[in-house]
Amino acid sequence: MSQVLGVSKSGYYEWKNRPLSNQKMRHRKLTAQIKRIFIRNKRRYGSPKVTRILLQKGWKVSQKNVSRIMQENGLRSKTVKKYKATTNSKHHYPIYPNLLNQQFYVRKPGTVWVSDITYVWTREGWLYLATVMDLYSRRIIGWEMSHRMTQDLTIHALQRAINHLPPQPGLIHHSDRGSQYAATDYQKLLGKYGIRTSMSRKGNCYDNACIESFHSIIKKTYFS
Repeated sequence: MSQVLGVSKSGYYEWKNRPLSNQKMRHRKLTAQIKRIFIRNKRRYGSPKVTRILLQKGWKVSQKNVSRIMQENGLRSKTVKKYKATTNSKHHYPIYPNLLNQQFYVRKPGTVWVSDITYVWTREGWLYLATVMDLYSRRIIGWEMSHRMTQDLTIHALQRAINHLPPQPGLIHHSDRGSQYAATDYQKLLGKYGIRTSMSRKGNCYDNACIESFHSIIKKTYFS
């Protein structure tokens, strides 16, 4: 090999045993740190979040450099690539006014519940997840999962919420205009417990921002 390359054996071994430069040592340590952060966070963090953690740890590094190292080592964050529609507002059921009106901060529990449906990709394929959140505590008090997006999905989630936190007078239930929430049986269950119905305006995702934000977080954290 040394003859082919045109170098002496002593020169080759001198090069091979030469200590790494400070720059190469830093690059090797930085790469190891990036891999550790990436794996510890379930391979979900891209270069912006990895860079932020490195800066918090005292590393002087740019996002551009982190992105390059991640690409060189095949570290690509997991993202949800597929889309499933979860709102069907083209139906014949009554639509209710927006009583909540983006007032997301309430003074006591049991004042406002917000509900929504999302989708998650699992080993069983797509599953729909319906949740009910108490707006005061931001806790999920009712939920249900199913392969089908039906009235039963939302009704079971609502019934769990009712069993967990019995409704108080004046309670508002807010959701989008989807047929699963506007349906007669769902509204009958709300009426049975004296719960007032509130619905988002058409095409306005901000009207139900709290529960949609929660769904976005759990999909990225647990189901991506």
